[in-house]
Amino acid sequence: MSEVAPLISDLAIILIIAGIVTVIFKWLKQPVILGYIVAGIMAGPSVSLVPTVSDPANIKIWADIGVIFLLFAMGLDFSFKKLINVGITAIVATVTIVCGMMFIGYTAGNAMGFSHMSSIFLGGMLSMSSTAIVFKAFNDMGLLQQKFTGIVLGILVFEDLVAVVMMVVLSTLAVGKHFEGKEMLESILKLAAFLIFWSALGIYLIPTLLKKIRRFTSNEILLITSLGLCLGMVMIATKAGFSAALGAFVMGSLLAETVEAEKIVHIVQPVKDLFASIFFVSVGMMIDPAMMWEYAVPIFILTLLVLSGQVLFGSFGVLLSGQPLKIAIQSGFSLTQVGEFAFIIASLGVSLNVTDKYLYPVIVAVSVITTFLTPYMIRLSEPAYRFIDIHMPESLKDYLVHYTSGAMTVKHQGTWHKLIRSMLVSVTLYLVVCVFFITLYFSYVHPLIRKSLPGMEGNLLGFIIIFLVISPFLWAIIMKRNNSTEFRKLWTDNKFNRGPLVSIVLVKILICTIIMMSIITHLFNVALGAGLVVSSIIIAVIYFSKRIKKRSLTIERQFMANFQGTDGNGLSTESDTGSTLGSNIPFKELHLADFTVSPDSIYVGRTLKESSLRTLFQINVISITRGEKRLDIPQGEEHLYPYDKVTVVGTDRQLESFRTSMEQKKVERNGNGTSSQDEMEIGQFPVEGGSPLIGKTIREADISDSIIIGIERSTVNIMNPDPDTIFKENDTVWIVGKRKIIKGLNKD
Repeated sequence: MSEVAPLISDLAIILIIAGIVTVIFKWLKQPVILGYIVAGIMAGPSVSLVPTVSDPANIKIWADIGVIFLLFAMGLDFSFKKLINVGITAIVATVTIVCGMMFIGYTAGNAMGFSHMSSIFLGGMLSMSSTAIVFKAFNDMGLLQQKFTGIVLGILVFEDLVAVVMMVVLSTLAVGKHFEGKEMLESILKLAAFLIFWSALGIYLIPTLLKKIRRFTSNEILLITSLGLCLGMVMIATKAGFSAALGAFVMGSLLAETVEAEKIVHIVQPVKDLFASIFFVSVGMMIDPAMMWEYAVPIFILTLLVLSGQVLFGSFGVLLSGQPLKIAIQSGFSLTQVGEFAFIIASLGVSLNVTDKYLYPVIVAVSVITTFLTPYMIRLSEPAYRFIDIHMPESLKDYLVHYTSGAMTVKHQGTWHKLIRSMLVSVTLYLVVCVFFITLYFSYVHPLIRKSLPGMEGNLLGFIIIFLVISPFLWAIIMKRNNSTEFRKLWTDNKFNRGPLVSIVLVKILICTIIMMSIITHLFNVALGAGLVVSSIIIAVIYFSKRIKKRSLTIERQFMANFQGTDGNGLSTESDTGSTLGSNIPFKELHLADFTVSPDSIYVGRTLKESSLRTLFQINVISITRGEKRLDIPQGEEHLYPYDKVTVVGTDRQLESFRTSMEQKKVERNGNGTSSQDEMEIGQFPVEGGSPLIGKTIREADISDSIIIGIERSTVNIMNPDPDTIFKENDTVWIVGKRKIIKGLNKD
């Protein structure tokens, strides 16, 4: 008798326990994700009350697949267009969070006696939230249509991009004990090239191919093709040195731009749910109660730091970017967990033998605890906002209201749009030139100088050469468009525009400082802090130098002439698609959201006028997408059909009420669903003497909710009889209909 493979038995244990526990959690009205973690604790090696998994390595592989499909689904829901919409907010918030949490992690590590390198790695771990966990929590809690969730997911995507660069920086720090700017620049260039190439492919190639093969595809073929593309991009991303999760997200975002996006989301859902559940169970399996007790103090301290630090820096970063206080607080409370990249960073430290051995189990425990608390922290965000709003001084409240509304008004939206687009074009252009000259120098010029002039003198000469070449372009990055008509108009029209404007300038200064710091740390063996100080001084010199300004303006004329043919093309598509109705109206809390009409929805078959959506929920229907067709600003007589994608505008509260109503079904079913008396079946009944049917035609008999498919007579059998066929005595009538109707006819 053959034995069951360990993989199958382990999956059976996981799925059975997860099924039982999640049903209990659903009954208790608790988030399902917590049920998976509890199931993982029960199925793990630390608990012997139930059968445990025999081969955790196999489960880890399945869990990795779960992360891939979770990020793939997130990409399908959160396309590149949506990422562009929240771009500025996400970038400002990500920089704030990463810098703040790195500082907290490093300081806490030193205070608890961790080694210098362990403290640096700890800062990197604490700065990374979990994309997979947050997306799952939002999905389970029905929050994906709310405004703040788009911002949070945008922040998480940018954090994942930062993590790729951070891995390179930490690796060079661990090996060389100092910061290698060249490696970081190469990593950033590599990442940018990867994203730009596949973004272009997504816009032009993949949608076109799917349109051409659409008539040959079924649900099965589309599912296989989509998952194949997903895993193919995962392979490409990992071969390029990036994470599998990034590759999955990129492919999801590419497919989100196709006409098959909604269909792909629908057919991929069961696959995603299966593997995602295994991932969250595997998180629970990592809990070791004995280890948690041994390191209880650092685990407790780090958990508090993650919860408080992410709330503080996340909320502040989103607020700094110009979002309302409520959105900022909701975003900060949603980021309070340690993500999957923390495990990767911890594993990197262990493999390089530069971190303390107990750091990995400690960060795993912190991750599991913060993951468990994530749904509760999200729920806590609104009460926290109400508490802060009540106790906040009126003067500060008024300032924040005006500050966050300064960039959102109709009057200034077009001006902001022009300014941001022009700054993006100029900064990108000059940044590419700087990176080109730096790469050219280190690849060809620097080796020649080192041969003829080794040591400090050669490095100093090299720095002077690079400085003279790129300083005009660094000045242009910082100052370009700062004195433009749009900038001055926004600055003078509303003082509350000045916060976001200053933030933009500071981001440009930060970019130049990072470039200069990478050069200095590569040429001179200096500590990271010293490199930062020297770089800041040099950037200040560039900022105030009139000679550099004159050289920059002189070069600019010829420089812009050379690029005149491409100016304005690179980002125009992104700028156009980035505009949304939610940012063109004066009510800050309004935003767009998409809903899919379920086949069982109470709205199926109704017109928009009959549905009274504006009266009941104060929302407006902006468009209805049906297959490849989209109806913009539909009229009241337009009907709603199954699987229509309805785009509406409203506040979070209004959209939540509408979502709840959309989930109501036409017929509430009890027990096992449809009653056995309502089942359709084939039956027969005799036409006996005295029957009221004798002498009537099938049409006159008017037997409702049934189809007569045949009549048996002594002389002939009639298949699919004509409606004018007359019933005769002793006929046997074959009928298809509900069981209770057929029984009634037999009684008659």
